[in-house]
Amino acid sequence: MASIAPMIPDPGFGVYVHWPFCLSKCPYCDFNSHVRRGGIEEDRYLAAIRIELKHRAALTQGRQVRSIFFGGGTPSLMQPETVAAIIETIGALWKLDPKAEITLEANPTSVEAGRFLGYRQAGVNRVSLGVQALNDADLKSLGRMHSADEAMRALDIAARTFDRTSFDLIYARPGQTPKAWAGELKEALARAPEHLSLYQLTIEPDTMFEQLYRAGRLKIPKADVARDLWDVTQELTEMAGLPAYEISNHARPGSESRHNLIYWRYGEYVGVGPGAHGRIVAAKGGRRAHATEPHPEMWLTVVETEGSGLIEDEALSREAQGDEFLLMGLRLTEGIDPARFQALTGKRFEASRVADLIANNMVEYTRQGRIRVTSEGFPVLDAVVADLAA
Repeated sequence: MASIAPMIPDPGFGVYVHWPFCLSKCPYCDFNSHVRRGGIEEDRYLAAIRIELKHRAALTQGRQVRSIFFGGGTPSLMQPETVAAIIETIGALWKLDPKAEITLEANPTSVEAGRFLGYRQAGVNRVSLGVQALNDADLKSLGRMHSADEAMRALDIAARTFDRTSFDLIYARPGQTPKAWAGELKEALARAPEHLSLYQLTIEPDTMFEQLYRAGRLKIPKADVARDLWDVTQELTEMAGLPAYEISNHARPGSESRHNLIYWRYGEYVGVGPGAHGRIVAAKGGRRAHATEPHPEMWLTVVETEGSGLIEDEALSREAQGDEFLLMGLRLTEGIDPARFQALTGKRFEASRVADLIANNMVEYTRQGRIRVTSEGFPVLDAVVADLAA
């Protein structure tokens, strides 16, 4: 067995801002997103986000913010002035790394692309576009409000405006074949400058797709076809120089999402806005899990009256920390450091379980002594994690 490497450096500290509003609800989406036809009071939500940021800053004094991520929902529905005010507030409450990655998720509609320069001037230096498909028929079935041509134009604008860009695609869509996906992925890779997120469609609870699936009106590729689609994805991204660094994320070396690496490397982050989550190490009491009120109007009222939207502030047991560490870290192709698992949980991995997983080509040791999931293990990642955690 390889020698155990020392623990990796501090994974970092980030701030996540959740903007829960969308123009429409996509049928596959189980995120905390809401449609408000009558408009929203953006200034009021901004004021509440500032209140929450001040609350979290008091719990995390002395941290340096390595990344800010505006997620949703659809953050590109915010006015650039709102984004600028939030970034300014974060910089006033914490020390902001001069090289901080500041990402904003956006839909590639022409209206939102028209705001890109304003976001860049506000301080955003990375944009992540929810393209999802490169043909109009599938975009329509996914409930997207943009066309393929519109998405391509938005990508061009983004590439000219921001230092770094990424976009998302969903595969294993109804009726999709490996050949069709290969053609679409090659087109995407030709347009991807540095980072691409490729998500295999799953049927999530309490979504419109779940209702259609249960009614027999939605058919997704069977397991063997889904595996072929996965294999095509890995092969083509590797050939294009954007290998997977996480189970669904691909990047040129050095272009990985720094914010998401904080999550996957089990770093610290605060979350503000309706339904946001956080993980911090408190001065007393160890690592804590945070979650805020998910309903936007309820969150707004609670923040205005109580100074925080938190509905969960839980001290995590050593066992729970170990489980989370495995769930997040084993998604990465770099794997995890067994020494850090032992530091978090107070126990070592059971040698016989690791040996069995290695024998079945599910995990392997790296030269640095890290444990990582193999290409055979990634499609059954949940089972691998459960086996290691037992």
